[in-house]
Amino acid sequence: MTNLASVLKSEVTRLARKELRAETESLKKTVTVQRSEIAALKRRTGDLEKTVKALVRLVNKAGRAAEPTQTDAEDGRHRFRASGMASNRKRLGLSAEDFGRLVGASGQSVYLWESGKTKPRPQSLEAIAALRGIGKREVAARLEALKAST
Repeated sequence: MTNLASVLKSEVTRLARKELRAETESLKKTVTVQRSEIAALKRRTGDLEKTVKALVRLVNKAGRAAEPTQTDAEDGRHRFRASGMASNRKRLGLSAEDFGRLVGASGQSVYLWESGKTKPRPQSLEAIAALRGIGKREVAARLEALKAST
């Protein structure tokens, strides 16, 4: 009887394993297909994100190109960019102190404007805008005139 029970038990175990193997094989195939679909979706998402970044850069570049460069004709206000002022000062070969004299401010104010910590007042903004289109000789002449008057 012991032999029959052990044979029966081993046969039931074998059949159960066979049934489980058939079920798990279909699940494994499903999981494999889903993983490959997920990988394809991740690749597609990455490509779409790159496209969106490129389009945002293009739109920003086009928006910057459409902005007025020096003055806004409707309200007469000047646009101010700290980096633009710094590059103009360096182009003219001026120290912050000399640039401040030309616009009616101190050298410390010029440094604060260039660092973006503060923004110039409207009077100074107009003077800064007036310095945009002039050359080094004109700047030297203006500085000499300021030094002579003080």
